Amino acid sequence: MSGAASGNRFKDRLRAGTLQTGFWLSLANAYTAEICAGAGFDWLLIDGEHGPNDLRSILSQLQAVAAYPCEAVVRTPVGETWMIKQLLDIGARTLLVPMVETPEQAESLVAAVRYPPHGRRGVGAAVARASGFDRSPDYMSRADNENCLLVQIETRLGLDNLEAIAAVDGVDGLFIGPADLSASLGHPGDPTAPEAQAAIDDGLRRIVAAGKAAGIIMGDEALVRRAIALGATFVAVGTDVSLLSRGSDALAARYGCGGTHDDRTGSVY
Repeated sequence: MSGAASGNRFKDRLRAGTLQTGFWLSLANAYTAEICAGAGFDWLLIDGEHGPNDLRSILSQLQAVAAYPCEAVVRTPVGETWMIKQLLDIGARTLLVPMVETPEQAESLVAAVRYPPHGRRGVGAAVARASGFDRSPDYMSRADNENCLLVQIETRLGLDNLEAIAAVDGVDGLFIGPADLSASLGHPGDPTAPEAQAAIDDGLRRIVAAGKAAGIIMGDEALVRRAIALGATFVAVGTDVSLLSRGSDALAARYGCGGTHDDRTGSVY
């Protein structure tokens, strides 16, 4: 994972194999995003797939996080070219695309993040936040190298095609989605089921063997450390929703309010 510096610290650290610890933002709120940005994580995931986000709320979170030394990674709802174009233009330079299952799909995503003649990203840099609203005249010449594409492997078919997906030039990292993957394997809600855990472990090993950066989200510390030991280098360790939910549950329980607090050992989130 070598190459010239890209100007995207997160991408450069992926290439160097440096461990980067992340945190999931699902509350769709710039204020809470800024609070989390000050915590010291290497990257923050703005969730457009399952969080109640739209283009404007993602933009406000990108603006809130920009002042801090962490990379904002945006997860798209789906891998549509028009959606990717809009996210790149508002300044999301690192994207995580869910449900990638074939090399052809990965190739299409690479084309979506690159300008012609190497891709099909629409040209609108003159009015885009990504170019400093046309105040960075070299933006189009550096954007393809600066942008970082991460794809999620979270189905049985995606696992079957893992090496072919990893071989696609322009895919910078592969991220195991343990919740969807365990469901795809017949164990919904239980990523620690032996079959699911074996598939997760094997997937991480195969990504590393293919020479690409491996990522995952796990809310359980033992599983986080297991993933790191297997070679994962961009690892999300929790979510804003879970932190608030469990923290408020625990506080209420201390004063005899609410239900019982569940530590959710083995949880993805």
